[in-house]
Amino acid sequence: MEQKAFQDYYPDDFNHCYGCGGLNEYGHQLKSYWDGDEAVAHFEPKPYHTSLPGYVYGGLIASLIDCHSTGTAAAALYKHEGRAMDTLPPIRCVTASLFVKYLKPTPLGGKLELRARVKNIEGNRVTVEVDLYGGGEICAKGEVVAVAVTDKWINKWIDLSKYSGVS
Repeated sequence: MEQKAFQDYYPDDFNHCYGCGGLNEYGHQLKSYWDGDEAVAHFEPKPYHTSLPGYVYGGLIASLIDCHSTGTAAAALYKHEGRAMDTLPPIRCVTASLFVKYLKPTPLGGKLELRARVKNIEGNRVTVEVDLYGGGEICAKGEVVAVAVTDKWINKWIDLSKYSGVS
């Protein structure tokens, strides 16, 4: 059985994010998966994701770290609550803070790998640390504080009855 990405569990109404939304045809459509205690994602930059010739644009790196972290945070909250990722209400996280430290230029050409670890969970806030690798070397580190969207906002954006038959 093929493992589903965290983002594959997002309800359609929550699946339009530029970085990780599967329904955003113009976005990155990043996919994140558990690999032991880490979450891993891969992304292959296109030639237009360039800054200086041969290197990845820093904004793309920040975007990938951001979206991989919010997906990891949501998956971690499901685990923390002892719930399967296809249970309702859905957990969807947004960014409260994003910090990126660029360690070296990230080469353009070939896949980038992101590896995330949950640093801590406090209520609906999850702190995630991420390492981004390019060309087999660590090129950037990030830390994201992600916050689960409250039921008030979930109910504003989506009609849960179309997912479960409940009103």
